[in-house]
Amino acid sequence: MLKSINQWVFPAGMPPEKALSLAAEAGFQAFEVCLGEDGPTSITASEEDLDGLRRHADRFGLELSSVATGLGWQYPLTSPDPRVRDKGKECIERTARAAHVLGADAALVVPGVVDAGTSYDEAIERAIDAIQDLLPLAEQLQVCLAIENVWNKFLLSPVDMRDFIDQFESPCIGAYADVGNLLVQGYPEQWLRILGRRVRKVHMKDFKLSIGNINGFVMLLEGDVDWPAVMAALRAIGYQGPLTAEYGPYAHGVETTLRHLSAALDAILAL
Repeated sequence: MLKSINQWVFPAGMPPEKALSLAAEAGFQAFEVCLGEDGPTSITASEEDLDGLRRHADRFGLELSSVATGLGWQYPLTSPDPRVRDKGKECIERTARAAHVLGADAALVVPGVVDAGTSYDEAIERAIDAIQDLLPLAEQLQVCLAIENVWNKFLLSPVDMRDFIDQFESPCIGAYADVGNLLVQGYPEQWLRILGRRVRKVHMKDFKLSIGNINGFVMLLEGDVDWPAVMAALRAIGYQGPLTAEYGPYAHGVETTLRHLSAALDAILAL
């Protein structure tokens, strides 16, 4: 398994090339590029710009493992407004195309959101329709659309996630398992074993259940995740991909953030 870092760890205004350099210096082997309307890497970045980013990663010996975006919250695939759903699909298409240019094999996908205006059954129907529309491009690019549970009140169990993925009958639809997110809804090690071969990428976060809200995310090894059980599950399902730390930067000192994450991942990998 590879020690990996997410671009959101770095200050929003930091040039991607600098972030890659710091990640390599801190001992990371892989890097997840993050797209947004305002950065850190633009979702409208040109192929030339993305090629340049890939060359920088090669220079620093970093694998570009996946591409993420938070725009699935802003433009959910399950919105009652078809214009919003279309914008959400456009964002995923751009993310998948960026992954292809960068040499990454997966794009993170928020499959939708259940809220007061969108019922669970409506969300399922709209999410299936959207993924079906996106699947031909994913298969053409050979980029996996990796479905993540992000506290969106949707796909609430590993069985739900498994069955949602399996209906598409394609290796280009898989799961992005976020260990910290999953702890709130059960046991991450159980999710991993039930999802099995469907797990294509893993986000590494820790969480304190006694806090139980967004403020409960803490540094790796400081929370309630059973890391020995998680690592045993990952090995049992044959996962060999990146373990990507997904955090925001400390208020002061990105290098310190990187040192802490690097050391914690080393300790977890040794379990």
